[in-house]
Amino acid sequence: MAKRKNLFWTPCSAHCLDLMLEDIGKIEKVKKTIEKGIFLVGYIYNHSIVLNMMTEHTKNAELARCGVTRFATTFLTLQSLQKQKPALRNMFASEQWTSGKWANERKGQRANDIVFTPTFWNNVLLTLKIMGPLVKVLRLVDNEKKPAMGYVYEAMERAKLAIAAALGKDSNEYILVSEIIDKRWNCTLHHPLHAAGYYLNPEFYCYNETIESDKEVTVGLHDCINRLVPEKAKQDLIMAELIQWINQEGFFGLESAKRQHGKIAPAEWWKLYGKGTPNLQQLAIRVLSLTCSASGCERNWNTFEHIHSKKRNRLEHKKLHDLVYVKYNNMLKNRRDSNAAYDPISLEEIDDSNEWLTGQMADERVFDDDGNLTWNVVAEASGAGEVRRTRSSQPSSSKPASSKRTLIDEDSEEDQVEEAEPYVIEVDDTSDGFGY
Repeated sequence: MAKRKNLFWTPCSAHCLDLMLEDIGKIEKVKKTIEKGIFLVGYIYNHSIVLNMMTEHTKNAELARCGVTRFATTFLTLQSLQKQKPALRNMFASEQWTSGKWANERKGQRANDIVFTPTFWNNVLLTLKIMGPLVKVLRLVDNEKKPAMGYVYEAMERAKLAIAAALGKDSNEYILVSEIIDKRWNCTLHHPLHAAGYYLNPEFYCYNETIESDKEVTVGLHDCINRLVPEKAKQDLIMAELIQWINQEGFFGLESAKRQHGKIAPAEWWKLYGKGTPNLQQLAIRVLSLTCSASGCERNWNTFEHIHSKKRNRLEHKKLHDLVYVKYNNMLKNRRDSNAAYDPISLEEIDDSNEWLTGQMADERVFDDDGNLTWNVVAEASGAGEVRRTRSSQPSSSKPASSKRTLIDEDSEEDQVEEAEPYVIEVDDTSDGFGY
C-alpha cells in the first residue's frame, strides 16, 4: 500500500476467523471439552470392534467430519457427537459393551465416563453455541461461487448477536467471547472495504434506515472513495451521485430494482440498475466483486503440487499451467454441478445457527414411555458421574498402606494423562465446504 497509493491490502478473512476460533479454543472449559471429544472419537476409531458397535448404533453415521480448517473440523466433529449422543449412550449402556473387555480397560472406562457425564454434554452445547455462528461466517467467506465482500460486515454483526442470544448478553461467557472476537475484528479483520461493501450492498441499504448515520460505515466508504479513486474531479462526481443514491432518485425508484434486492449478487444488481450513476456504479462493482479469502489460491497451489511431482518435474512452464488450469476448473465445475441449489451467501443460517442447541441433559429419559429411568441413573449404575470413582496412590516406603484415598474430579490433571497420543483428525486441505 505504501508503493501503490490507490490499492487496499486486506488479510484473508478465512484465516482471521480461524484465529478467532483458535483463541476461543483456548478458553479452559472449551479446551477441556475439545480434548475429551478428541479422546472419545479417537478411542472409538482406533478399536475396530468398538467402531463396529458405534456404526451399528448410529446407523453408519460418522463422528469424525473434516472441514477446510482445523477448528472447523473441531466444530463439525463436536456437532456430530451432539447429534449422535443418544446412540452413543445406548452403545455404552448395551450388554455388548458392558460384558466386553473394553469396559474394564482404563481408556474404555474413561470413554464410558465421558459419554455419561452431563457436564461434558453441557460443555459441548456451550462450545457449539460459541463456535457455530463463526463457522457459518467462515463458510460464507470461503465459498468459491459468490464474492462475499458486501456481506462480511453484516455477517459478523449477526454472528455476535446469535452468540449473545445463545449465551445471554450479560453472561461472563459472552463477555469473554465478545472480547476475543472484537480483538481480532478491530486489529486484523475489519477494513474500510468491508464497511463500503456493506453500505453499497442494496440488500442491506434498502432496509436499514440507520446505515447513513453509522459513523464507522460512512467513514469506511469515504476512505475507499479517497483511496481507490485518484482523480479529485471523479471523487466529486461520485459524491454527487451518492446523494442521488441516498435520495433514491431515478433508477433506484424502479419497482423491478427493489424486487431484485437479495435475489441477485450485489455487483450484478449495480450492473443492471446503476447506469444512472455511472461513477458510483463503477466503484460499487469494483468493491462488491472482491473476494475475502485466499483459500482458493491455496487449493490451486495444492493442485499444482499434485501435478508438478518428482516424476514430472520436466514439464514445460506453459504446459504445467495449462494442466493446473484444466484440473482445477474441472474440479470447480463438478462441485457446482453436484450442488446446483446451494447458496453460499445465506445470512439467515447465521441467525438460526443454534436452533437445535436447546435442552438440559440432567433430566433426559432413556425411554419416552418410562418416566423414571433417566440417563443420570444409568451413569451412576455404570460408575460414571460428576465426581470420579476413588483411586488410591501406589504405596511407598514413606507412606503407610492405609493412606487416605482421594477423590479425583473429572477435570483433574491426573485424569488428563493418557497412555498414548490422542487420535488426531486429519484435515483435507482440498475439500470444499464444511460438510453441511
